[in-house]
Amino acid sequence: MNILITGTSSGIGKGCAEYFLKEGHLVYGFDKDTSTISHPAYTHFCLDIRDKSAYPKLSPVDIVINNAGVQDGDDIDVNLKGTISITEHYAIHPAIHSVIMIGSASGHTGSEFPEYAASKGGVLAYTKNVAMRIAPYQATCNSLDFGGVLTELNRPVMEDQKLWNQIMELTPLKRWMTVEEAAQWIYFMAVINRFCTGQNILIDGLEAGNCNFIWPK
Repeated sequence: MNILITGTSSGIGKGCAEYFLKEGHLVYGFDKDTSTISHPAYTHFCLDIRDKSAYPKLSPVDIVINNAGVQDGDDIDVNLKGTISITEHYAIHPAIHSVIMIGSASGHTGSEFPEYAASKGGVLAYTKNVAMRIAPYQATCNSLDFGGVLTELNRPVMEDQKLWNQIMELTPLKRWMTVEEAAQWIYFMAVINRFCTGQNILIDGLEAGNCNFIWPK
């Protein structure tokens, strides 16, 4: 299948692209940075997803994975408006197989930077909108709302032992997700899943659900 993935130069997007390539798919990657993937089935486009005039003409894509995002910057313009622009341009057509939005646990909890949380909350709502619109094509759309993932973007806390210990105290599984685990989730929901749709799937090691029940012993 033809796969379009945004934000493929690093982190989850790169890991996802490499996973789909390993499984024999043709991958188009969009990123504002240059390519870090060398593979005969991979085509990279260096662009800003906010710039609709830069969108290339592609063969109809079967799967769109909206991964590109920023943190504490132009969050709403990139994470939400950019995701909407890419989806409307490439995913709303009768041959679409599935659309995956990379949401965030912050879209459920409201934690992190204000615009980031708001942008991801918007992605969660937009997921349901797209799911309803592509359902007549027998296509699915879900958001995968990850908590902590071991990526370059999270190094400020991963490399600070004090902050990392605090995070682990809040995370019942006592670890964060790897990029490969994130890619496996994306692949399953995009390719194998054919019935679950319109869902915002929280995958955070139970961090958001961590609570202590207080009661006399």
